Amino acid sequence: MFISNAYAQTTAAAPEAGLMGNLTTFLPLILMFVVMYFLMIRPQQKRQKELKAMMDALAKGDEVVTAGGIVGKVSKVSDTYVTLEVAPGTEVAVQKNAITTLLPKGTLKSL
Repeated sequence: MFISNAYAQTTAAAPEAGLMGNLTTFLPLILMFVVMYFLMIRPQQKRQKELKAMMDALAKGDEVVTAGGIVGKVSKVSDTYVTLEVAPGTEVAVQKNAITTLLPKGTLKSL
């Protein structure tokens, strides 16, 4: 008496989304990957390229800093290891990839 009859209503068929619907759905995800590439991946690749070029260009007499903070002058270079003179008569062998910074000539004298 107080409850009205509920009749099933048919809804109109939704139109096909097509290419534009799919594109707008994935556009934020695509933009997020593009921004992440330019902010994170590309600068890291550039830095790795610079480090590789620096390691390939190491020569006897260069002044360097290792990842552990050891400062020394390169006395011998091989394929994977570098021998550093950290004090007169004291040499340390380190891996090439442990060298992080190439210092300007004469830096050790000012320390």
